[in-house]
Amino acid sequence: MNKAARKAERRAAVDARLEDSRLWAEGVLERLLPPAEGPFATLHEAMRYAALGGGKRVRAALVRECCRRFGGQDEDAAPFAAAIECVHAYSLVHDDLPCMDDDDLRRGRPTVHKAWNEAIAVLAGDGLLTHAFLLLSRVRPVGAEAVLVLADAAGSRGMVGGQALDLASNSKAARQQVETIHLAKTAALIGAACELGALAGCARPMERANARDYGVELGLLFQAIDDVLDCTADAATLGKTPGKDADLDKATLVATVGLEGARAAAALHAQRARDLAASLGAAEGELLHDLPEALLGRRA
Repeated sequence: MNKAARKAERRAAVDARLEDSRLWAEGVLERLLPPAEGPFATLHEAMRYAALGGGKRVRAALVRECCRRFGGQDEDAAPFAAAIECVHAYSLVHDDLPCMDDDDLRRGRPTVHKAWNEAIAVLAGDGLLTHAFLLLSRVRPVGAEAVLVLADAAGSRGMVGGQALDLASNSKAARQQVETIHLAKTAALIGAACELGALAGCARPMERANARDYGVELGLLFQAIDDVLDCTADAATLGKTPGKDADLDKATLVATVGLEGARAAAALHAQRARDLAASLGAAEGELLHDLPEALLGRRA
């Protein structure tokens, strides 16, 4: 088998494993999200619409895979995976609001503020965020530690802080500033997904740190490719409105170093992630090893 064929085979295997985890995560979310009934039915329906509205569930897959890597079972990973997906979904709901990215389309469907209204979108995001911490608080005996990991990644020095920096920046931002935004806004939460999975699998502190660092490199890779796709993909492929970064004069790698520079940065993060996967004991043919190259070649 030649190199191209092996690469295609590995990509297909990654897609199959991600699809298996996506279906698993959908089932977990269906079970652990509040039901759309009773006096809070409208709010809960909007929360479920946001959280169950598609996506590859890469963060949940990473929780599951890192948990398995250290000897845990799927049921051990379930509340951690649901929590990380709730936080991710809340961030997208708020990102899409008119006061932020002002987007009408998410994953090929109307955004929450379009399907309902802005007030419900704000409250649905709030509900998803707090539900994530409710889920983690119930995990014994590591609930408090899990809350700390997620709060640090999602808070003012992580995802929320990254969004604030993003809103305050423009296309003339220096590369270091763009990388700081990417680290906080995207990579911190993906790093937390890997660390939470390791925590669910009872990993040692050093193993947890390596898992987190792996996730951070994946996050930087993901965001670099996201910047490229915003310039090169169409709405049907991307599942959201392309060209928004340029329209909003956003700070991106493409604006700072150009398309080829952004692709080169993505390739560097992919290599670093593969090296860290090896430190976790993942070999070729395993998701943690093969996912960086698959993300490097993603089209949506």
